[in-house]
Amino acid sequence: MLIIEIFKETKFRRLVATLLLIIPLEILSLFSIHLPKFVEYPLFAAVIFIYGKDVILGGLHSLIRLKFSNINLLMTISTFGALFLGELEEAAIIIVLFAISEALEEFGITKSQNALEELVEQTPKTALLKGQETKTSIENISFDDVVIVKPGDYIPLDGIVVKGKSLVDESSITGEPLPKSKYSGEVVYAGTLNSQGYLEIKVTKTSKDSTLAKIVDLTFQAAERKSQAATFIEKFASYYTPAVLVVAALLVVIPVVFFAQPFTPWFTQSLTLLLIACPCALVISTPITIFSAIGNATRRGVLIKGGQFLEEMGRIKAIAFDKTRTLTKGEPVVSDVIPLNGYSKGELLACVAGAEAFSEHPIAKSIIDISKNFPDIKDHQYANFKAIIGKGITGECMVCVDKHHCIGTLQFVMEEHKVDERVIKIVEEFEKEGKTTIIVSDDKKLEGIIGIVDEIRSESTSAIKELHTLGLKTAILTGDNASAASYVANAVNIDEVHAKLLPDEKVIQLKNLVTKYKDVAMVGDGVNDAPSLSTASVGIAMGAIGSEVAVENADIALMNNNLNLIPFLVKLGRASGNTIRMNVSLAIAVKAVFLLLALLGKSNLALAIFADVGVAVIVVINGLSLLNYSP
Repeated sequence: MLIIEIFKETKFRRLVATLLLIIPLEILSLFSIHLPKFVEYPLFAAVIFIYGKDVILGGLHSLIRLKFSNINLLMTISTFGALFLGELEEAAIIIVLFAISEALEEFGITKSQNALEELVEQTPKTALLKGQETKTSIENISFDDVVIVKPGDYIPLDGIVVKGKSLVDESSITGEPLPKSKYSGEVVYAGTLNSQGYLEIKVTKTSKDSTLAKIVDLTFQAAERKSQAATFIEKFASYYTPAVLVVAALLVVIPVVFFAQPFTPWFTQSLTLLLIACPCALVISTPITIFSAIGNATRRGVLIKGGQFLEEMGRIKAIAFDKTRTLTKGEPVVSDVIPLNGYSKGELLACVAGAEAFSEHPIAKSIIDISKNFPDIKDHQYANFKAIIGKGITGECMVCVDKHHCIGTLQFVMEEHKVDERVIKIVEEFEKEGKTTIIVSDDKKLEGIIGIVDEIRSESTSAIKELHTLGLKTAILTGDNASAASYVANAVNIDEVHAKLLPDEKVIQLKNLVTKYKDVAMVGDGVNDAPSLSTASVGIAMGAIGSEVAVENADIALMNNNLNLIPFLVKLGRASGNTIRMNVSLAIAVKAVFLLLALLGKSNLALAIFADVGVAVIVVINGLSLLNYSP
């Protein structure tokens, strides 16, 4: 789980341990109880140095460059002010809280980058050129070179098959669940798996231009864009920090220069103002709220990689879904069995299952599985079995009276038989429903029709309905064909359909949705979805069955693949946003009151710190309430 992973980080454990050490000392200081100076000063100096040195150096660097909008500068001035006033506990706790929020941000970015580097390492690095005995680096392979790919090998470069035939698993590129038949003239992609036969492939794209390379590049670009995004505190600091510095300076200059007041009291009051102004409650309000919500989501089987992604879920106006293994299960199942010319369902399935026993195709497995529902009828035995790539299979059934059998596409069967209009209409209707159709015939007649479907998830309809209730628009972005995509969209009431998309085309369509709706989430599962997941305002991966790369490059992963959690995340994101706004408003209001008192020279440092800690406690309690949030 994400929180457990975070706590495995040594840096984060040290920060939490340090915070637990400082908090009691901060509380005691409110009652003027302090450790001996020979213990207190080295202890807090060490904490400030260890966790605040980068902040302080950054603040000094900003001061030299006269960049007053950097929150590090305010942190630095406040730290030195606390040292001057002897309030080391307050300075140390601010430094540690700020360091925790920075560590959480760094964790999410590093995690995403590491996953992408693993993808690069897993891609083929060499290929066997035709006519050579040793493999060549793919960087040295040019256009029109012919590479040899043996069964079980990954295809190293995009190209066109010039010899051989095979089934190729393209799920890493197109996301479609079924292997594709590849023969002469067919296009293949780098990073896809050659499942069965021998292939010779003429290269059409160099390694840097391959479809897989585009996936990597697009994901790197999106990851970089996100890692440079400003946090809420930094945005706020661009206005807050310069204002506080100006006010603190004027608090010394005006009384001393224009009213001849003594320097030391007003300088002390100015430092007090800076100490009061330091955003302790602001620093803790966002991480406490967000990670309470993240803990809630984790218990429900959702991994959220950072607070900004949960906040974004509360802002989204539209959600795009991949089809296969997202809205559907990604497993072919027999949906229809229509026997013809006197055959029963059991006899039809027994005949086809006997032939499919020779095949490794996923559709064959689905037919064999359903034939087991008729245990009284044994699968037929076949001889002279022959697979015809892209069409179907033929063989001699040793049980049926008419031995020769043809099993495959309508076009394949029509090469031997005339097919009446009823059968053609059934096939057309199946295609409209996104089904794959298998026609079975013997020497003289058709024996039946079998429909195969990628089953829609049971929760897809309810999840989409609830998203519409929340006012969100929905879309399908899929590499599958238009008929299958339209059928699923109609079945679950999706608003928009975009089909037959390669990964880079998915990104283009997603960018169009972002232009249209501004805040858009993307839900997907495969490597092919990684660029889209990273390009979206927030990417959601079907974690348990999705590829590791998609999970790592997504911002949120549904580990139990329950689509009904997506509407919950929208509600949780909205609740988190409301809680953060409430916490920030409270913190700013209290700051404003005590800043006003400081300007009037009426502030009391002990009372101000007490109020600041009180607000922090309220903020923490308010944020922790999201641990048990349930809409």
